[in-house]
Amino acid sequence: MKAKYLLIICLLFISKNYAQKREEPQKPKLVVGIVVDQMRYDYLTRFWDRFEDDGFKRLVTEGYNFKNHHFNYVPTYTGPGHASVWTGTTPMNHGIIGNNWFDKVKGESVYCTDDDSVSPVGTNSKAGKMSPVLLKTTTVSDQNRLHTQMKGKTIGVALKDRGSILPAGHTANAAYWFYGGNEGKFITSSFYRVDLPKWVQDFNNSGKVESYLKEWNTLYDIETYTASGIDENDFERGFTGKETATFPYDLKSLSGKNGDFGIISSTPFGNDLTTDFALAALKGENLGQDNITDFLTLSFSSTDYVGHNFGVNSKEVEDTYLRLDKNIAKLLEFLDNYVGKGEYTIFLTADHGAVDVPSYLQSVKIPGGYFDDIQFTKDLEEYVFNEFNEEDLIQNISNGQIFFNYEKLKDANIGVEELENSVAFYCIQQTQIDKVVTRSQLTGANFSSGIRELLQNGFNQKRSGDVVFVLNPATIVYSKTGSTHGSGLTYDTHAPLIFFGAGVKPGSTTERSEIPDIAPTVASLLGIAFPSGASGAPLYMMLDQ
Repeated sequence: MKAKYLLIICLLFISKNYAQKREEPQKPKLVVGIVVDQMRYDYLTRFWDRFEDDGFKRLVTEGYNFKNHHFNYVPTYTGPGHASVWTGTTPMNHGIIGNNWFDKVKGESVYCTDDDSVSPVGTNSKAGKMSPVLLKTTTVSDQNRLHTQMKGKTIGVALKDRGSILPAGHTANAAYWFYGGNEGKFITSSFYRVDLPKWVQDFNNSGKVESYLKEWNTLYDIETYTASGIDENDFERGFTGKETATFPYDLKSLSGKNGDFGIISSTPFGNDLTTDFALAALKGENLGQDNITDFLTLSFSSTDYVGHNFGVNSKEVEDTYLRLDKNIAKLLEFLDNYVGKGEYTIFLTADHGAVDVPSYLQSVKIPGGYFDDIQFTKDLEEYVFNEFNEEDLIQNISNGQIFFNYEKLKDANIGVEELENSVAFYCIQQTQIDKVVTRSQLTGANFSSGIRELLQNGFNQKRSGDVVFVLNPATIVYSKTGSTHGSGLTYDTHAPLIFFGAGVKPGSTTERSEIPDIAPTVASLLGIAFPSGASGAPLYMMLDQ
């Protein structure tokens, strides 16, 4: 009898352990992180009926959809967006406070991936002098490299340098970006390697880039594009050399006045080209072909170029997303066959959203406007001189931030807080400025809600300015045609987030999640350390099902 009970206990113990082992999440062979540049969340719902079953719809129906996903900082630009997705933190910690920002030490503007210490590879252009040297923290792809003793590969792919470099991180095997002009090829820098591998050379020599200098017309009958405004209107910029911003566009004939091969980036064919190169990278680097997890960081940049040029409500944006849907389907089919169904994990998100063209909003009686930053700078400098009888106390105004000249303040015996308060007082009197916060307030208090929390999360103590101002809703520094982004309002902060594949069960939630939560979630799926500056938390609603 004792032997019988002992056998039962043993069987129960074995069964329990087997069940626990069986329920452990599967570690993927490959993680593909996709950032769609300037993708608002509502593009998923707005174009849903036109998407096919094997692209965005497959990601949503077979994956986990976070419907209330937001950026938790400002400014919402491309550089900070890509950095925040992959580092799991905000500009407060990772240091990428803009695409460009004023460097108080150098006394000049710097670009987020500039690096004069490296050499271009694949070109002689300065476009190749780039690296992640200004990114202060690690990315989740860095952590995977460290965890696997550098055996797991990381390859970054994008048209934009910052869309490739910042996600790939410091330890990437390579990051590749597109240089248009009269060259039209993918390049890298000596930060990663001293030459282009054969597969990149073969791609650049294949004629693929040239093949996209063709007519851009709508994918389907333009009359069926009912999720956007009329084709000819007053709110779109278009291309130099064509009188109207209307379909079709003869890219070959327009290319000479629009950046030569660079015009491809401003059309959905730029996303086609990115997909082509990504598939070549997967094969050329043998990504996902063993049990050590690799990373492909993939950014679709053309959606941003098209949005800036034509605006949120354009037929050009609608066509771009219908074509991107096919790119997503093509990528999924390739991964199914090359890596294997259930053997890879994808996440898809954005680096920011975008506002409707303010001149269009005004035409339908919604508040919006344009801020003249050049005139504002002149007026503020004049005000400060009249108040303090000193010149050059303001060193720079950019990205909604005002930088003081500390040496001038010291020489004139003017206190920093005295100038802060005076400048803040002036700013808040301006009709188009909605809110103002000073450095002293951002460093002396902890804000836990509202726009001040977002400003604080985007404020890097060493790199940011001394007074930060926020414009009225839908008020931008931009031309009256096309659109932009950068605010802390929902049209800029509400982004998609979909997880799909290994370790992900189908589902959705309307519970709020934030951009810095992505990297810790990926790290949890892989069982690796969080990025060094991570401030987000794993998305338990998906992981703990």
